[in-house]
Amino acid sequence: MRLRKLACVAAGVTLLLAGGCTGGEKEGARESRTPPTSGSPTTKSPSPVDPVSLPAHIRREHHGSGLRLGTVLARTNAYTSYAVTYESDGLTISGLMNIPEGEGPFPALVLAHGYIDPAVYTTGRGLAREQDRLAREGYVVLHTDYRNHARSDKDPDNDVNLRLGYTEDVIGAALALRSSGRPEIDGERLGLLGRSMGGGVVYNTLVVAPGLFDAAVAFAPVSARPEENIDHFQRGRGDPIAAELDARHGTPEENPEFWRNVSPLTFVDRVTEPLLIHHGTADDTCPLAWTRHTVAAFEAAGKDVELRTYAGEGHTFGPRWPESMNATTAFFERHLR
Repeated sequence: MRLRKLACVAAGVTLLLAGGCTGGEKEGARESRTPPTSGSPTTKSPSPVDPVSLPAHIRREHHGSGLRLGTVLARTNAYTSYAVTYESDGLTISGLMNIPEGEGPFPALVLAHGYIDPAVYTTGRGLAREQDRLAREGYVVLHTDYRNHARSDKDPDNDVNLRLGYTEDVIGAALALRSSGRPEIDGERLGLLGRSMGGGVVYNTLVVAPGLFDAAVAFAPVSARPEENIDHFQRGRGDPIAAELDARHGTPEENPEFWRNVSPLTFVDRVTEPLLIHHGTADDTCPLAWTRHTVAAFEAAGKDVELRTYAGEGHTFGPRWPESMNATTAFFERHLR
């Protein structure tokens, strides 16, 4: 078993945050795997930070535990699918877990879905193709519903807190897998995959909890600059949350420090995991330019990042989805097996 790289995470302790080309473009340089520290020792108490910020979540100790299997949702010749719950920072979060047939322990993947209106969302909705494919490849797959979705507990402030709670729920899922004690799960081999809004959750998780996962994949991710997402998805569509965000936190022009502190690009130096990103050139939901900007920032910081673009593919991927998943499974095979 390969050694774990635990940057700011300890095995029994916890952590945290958010919200496809024919081949790989340029692959970022691989850096030394020496993990960064979460801060230099000091004799003084740390200065207070805005609780709605990445620095606040970096400083917090987070908890994930109590993974429980419930109703069997489906049985196939390759895996059994269960409704599950787990505890994440005091909330009960629901989700779906596929457990492969055969003798474990199996490496595990946490899946972070894109935006679906919580009013219509049902457990496991959003990444059904990926859940099936990755379980058939021999991974335990835990698809988190996030807070405010399906049977999860409610967090009424989540939207005005820039949906940072979703990253808490992803980190809680990983910690719950690691502490579950279930013989099917190898909690020392963990990967993360997110699509669209879930891609933004991936970015945030990598900077808040370096070392918790071994590798991460993002499909058609949102911008790593939250103000762009708000302008594109909320302000431009008359969503009242945009006005509430302005009132609470100020606009980017009025309060640039706040917006810097909620962008993972500000803290990209903390990232220790390899990252693979898939993006279609015809994506009119999350522009490819957003991802190019993010990749440039990762590369400038010397991080291990690879972008694969897919000519003609839109946001949800169609004909070339199998190609993107072949690359994804090969990537996880390199880093988790």
